Amino acid sequence: MDRTSPVPLYFQLAQQLEEAIRSGALPPGTRLENEMELAARCRLSRPTVRQAIQHLVDKGLLVRRRGVGTQVVQPQVQRPIELSSLYDDLAAAGERPSTRVLEFGPVPASPQVAKQLGVPVDAEVVLLRRLRLTGDAPLALMTNHLPLDVLDVTADHLERHSLYETLRAAGVNLRIAHQTIGARAATAAEGRLLDEPRGAPLLTMTRVAYDDTGRAVEYGSHVYRAKRYSFSHTLVGK
Repeated sequence: MDRTSPVPLYFQLAQQLEEAIRSGALPPGTRLENEMELAARCRLSRPTVRQAIQHLVDKGLLVRRRGVGTQVVQPQVQRPIELSSLYDDLAAAGERPSTRVLEFGPVPASPQVAKQLGVPVDAEVVLLRRLRLTGDAPLALMTNHLPLDVLDVTADHLERHSLYETLRAAGVNLRIAHQTIGARAATAAEGRLLDEPRGAPLLTMTRVAYDDTGRAVEYGSHVYRAKRYSFSHTLVGK
């Protein structure tokens, strides 16, 4: 600790702990020393240590559990709001994304899907439903519908590559998307897949992506574990 620095000591300690968590030196599940032990080792007061720990609890990096103590939790994923895939964003952030394809194949378009993709009701479209994980932990449940003639791939391919990477490789030039972000409670089925209790808060995102001809090439409806995921966006004044 630099006691001559204008940076508060609690914040210096919080930064060191955060760096250890994000680098993997303190992996998820690690139990920290109690406040008294940590204060003695760092030669800080207990209120200073308590404030540093609370700062990381507020950031979602630590959790306090009765009878267990303070533990490291899986860091929350922050995703920029851009026309990009979750897989690519996770890989760029140094995460270890993986995919489990739950459903893949042609289905008749529902009225909602037909409206979003600009196809007739009951026309065949491709349904792609995937579970996205980081490491071994589930993060998002993603349901996508695409026009039948957009892609010719296998489920195995889609477990190893992102959807947008696959679209671009097929010559689809994604140009613009309309996106809505919201929140709701998890259903029992979603909870089982996402390792959350029924009623847990989920972030939601729906997106319709268009190619450079103006054709709708993807309608996505995704849900994310709120305690593990957030969207970030930079706002610029006029």
